[in-house]
Amino acid sequence: MEINRINKSDAIIFIHKYHYSKILPRLTKEYLGVFEENTLIGVITLGWGTQPLHTINKIFNKHKLTSSDYYEIGKMCFLPRVNNSNYGSRIISILIKWVKKNTKTLFLYTLADGIMGKCGYVYQASNFKYIGKFKTSIYYDNNTGEKIHPRSSKQLCIENAEYENKKKVFWLTHNFCQYKNIDKINGLMFRYIYPLNKKASRILKEYPKYLDNKNPKDKELVFEKRLMLGKFQKIDKPYFNMNVFNHNYQKYNKEELNLFSIYTQK
Repeated sequence: MEINRINKSDAIIFIHKYHYSKILPRLTKEYLGVFEENTLIGVITLGWGTQPLHTINKIFNKHKLTSSDYYEIGKMCFLPRVNNSNYGSRIISILIKWVKKNTKTLFLYTLADGIMGKCGYVYQASNFKYIGKFKTSIYYDNNTGEKIHPRSSKQLCIENAEYENKKKVFWLTHNFCQYKNIDKINGLMFRYIYPLNKKASRILKEYPKYLDNKNPKDKELVFEKRLMLGKFQKIDKPYFNMNVFNHNYQKYNKEELNLFSIYTQK
């Protein structure tokens, strides 16, 4: 297997077909194809989340690092036959070698999507350091099963403000959610990081709190549904219909929408 840069359009179409979440991070720098015998079997994107500088500074608060010091794995998806095998850690190993050879970054960073039931086992098997978890919230449309990211809820927030006779709202209110048959659901995200050179390893060693963390397992996954303002109830992992885009499509730019339109017409 090998990893090479590929066209953005090819990466987007592959992700739309095989990744459970069709939304691409806005700050994507590298579109990489995983090839086996000249056949594209996977796509990985590298870049940053919504707050690149804040992310790295929060992790390493004693050092003045910048966004150029790390890459975040944005999307990683493979053909079904690859997902059902032990390819994962092998591909991560090749990815690490590619990043070392083609960039000057210190760290490879990633998040395991606990709210989707993922603890990050492939990163654990690839010797990433687990550096903690944080709570995240999404909205769930009971009418369609759509998982709505808060950053995709701009239009809903406008409607919510009108409904509540307010100037502006930044989070959907409980009353409005009841009116729209939408749930607010809390879950977890798990952070992992991999030092790419000796300098990065030295930096990591200066943060003992990251060195002996026990890797999370399925039993640590948490899902909570809002019952009323400030009150949540534990629930089983929800089912999300990742093929519904009534709200999330507003995050896409025109190029991505055109590509998705072309793909869905095939």
